[in-house]
Amino acid sequence: MADADPAFETDSTAAGPAHAPRARRLWGRIIMFGLPLLVVLTGGWYWTSLQGRVTTDNAYLRQDKVAVGAEVSGPISEVMVKSGQDVTEGQVLFRIDPRPYDLQVAQANAAIASAQANVTALASASDYTGVEIGAAREEIAFARAALTRQQALWQRGFTTKADYEAAQHAVAQAQEKLRQAEADQQAARAKLATGAAVPGLNPQIAAAMAQREAALLNLSRTTVRAPLAGRVAQAGRLQVGQQVITGLPVLTIVVTRKSYVEANFKETDLADMKVGQPAKITFDAYPDLKLKGHVAYLGAGTGSEISPSPWS
Repeated sequence: MADADPAFETDSTAAGPAHAPRARRLWGRIIMFGLPLLVVLTGGWYWTSLQGRVTTDNAYLRQDKVAVGAEVSGPISEVMVKSGQDVTEGQVLFRIDPRPYDLQVAQANAAIASAQANVTALASASDYTGVEIGAAREEIAFARAALTRQQALWQRGFTTKADYEAAQHAVAQAQEKLRQAEADQQAARAKLATGAAVPGLNPQIAAAMAQREAALLNLSRTTVRAPLAGRVAQAGRLQVGQQVITGLPVLTIVVTRKSYVEANFKETDLADMKVGQPAKITFDAYPDLKLKGHVAYLGAGTGSEISPSPWS
């Protein structure tokens, strides 16, 4: 045992240096073959993860805008808002001088009163012609009775030809008065007749009332209200005394309750893109902010493709 111990120790000491190069060679082989394999696997995983996805940094945050103008012309008399101010739907933005439109309402009211007075006069005329018709009929009856007597006397030779012809003329005159009275009554009734468009209402009064409704509508339009909720922008021209022209925008309201991202992709990236597909949105200014959304619509074109072409 004593002789064997030194031999065992000698072998162990000699084997240690021999194993170290082999271990280093083994780790070298592992690194040499494993690192490229790891790179290939990582690249394959990344490539696989990108399949079915497209990205772009050519995107912009958008909000809908509504140009607000006036439906009537005139100078601005009062301003209630300024740029950057939030407004609610129906809130008063500014007012136009209402005085000319107040006069239009007054003129329309006068036209209604005039039409009503005219109708009253026509009704009275119709009633009067009715009386005249009755009187004319009585006169005809009396004239015919007188003519009958004159005719009997003429046949017996107890009257003159002049008296007989006068009786005939009296009947003709009475009949003419009746025809004239009936014509006057028909004319008055025609003017009093109600129109087919507005049954039961005289056309003159209906026209005057329509004129008043138009005047009241224009008067209400002198107060300009926000068509929807949002934030006022481009209100620099909104000054008291500024002349407003119908149809021309005076300010803009930016719809703040809803925003969307307008993203521009390459044409080759659009082949499999469809409405409703999920989307992930990140922001350069806020790297930690990540939002989820979906494709709302695909535009037919961008830039010059959808801009108006000049006439040549």
